[in-house]
Amino acid sequence: MTDGQQASGRPTGLRERKKRRTRDALLRAALDLFTTQGYETTTVDEIADAVEVSQRTFFRYFAGKESVVFAVQEMVESRFILELRQRPAAENPFEAMRRAVLCAWNSIGEAIEAIVPVELHMRTYRMIESTPSLLAAHMRRSVALEEQIAGLIAEREGLDMARDPRPRVAVAAFSGVMRVTGQLWGRGRDGSMDALRTLTETYLDQLGPALAGDWRALPAGTARLDRDGVPHASVTKHD
Repeated sequence: MTDGQQASGRPTGLRERKKRRTRDALLRAALDLFTTQGYETTTVDEIADAVEVSQRTFFRYFAGKESVVFAVQEMVESRFILELRQRPAAENPFEAMRRAVLCAWNSIGEAIEAIVPVELHMRTYRMIESTPSLLAAHMRRSVALEEQIAGLIAEREGLDMARDPRPRVAVAAFSGVMRVTGQLWGRGRDGSMDALRTLTETYLDQLGPALAGDWRALPAGTARLDRDGVPHASVTKHD
């Protein structure tokens, strides 16, 4: 069972439920220790001790400390890829990516919050941004994910990425918006999944106008942001 599948469904059977609880407890304990005493200084033994399991048990669920840090992100990415594969062929590439990411938030947002409290999730994001080794790992993961998404887009459109740059260009623009919204969310005061979804939707809706529109005129419906880059409550959402 993948992380994406775990997030979208409940395990069946006593044994599976017990395994799920152990994994979730290890995840929460690890993130709490990482964000309170430091990622580099925290050991696997400390994480295992916090949950009263053995080091061997820890490695049944996670390859190492880095895999714990990115476990929630992996859940989101897996769900996004699944949603993107299911988007109707008639949708253009950008619309397919936009709807896929919003559907992913809708389907697993509550599941994530049930595993990792909002406040801990935000602390983890800030830790990644401020820890050089984790930030480097985050960038490596992002590059690999962008290439995977570009491959899916090329497949949808019947294109050869070796000859047509558009899939990589579109995904690079989309991913750039996702990074910006993630950073704004991590620095903001509202760490809920709803807040992240609203930020994501608002900024993605402005990608087209920002690239091709007239910046001297503010079109009707354009989001107005506060000093933190967060849309005002009066912003009209697009379907």
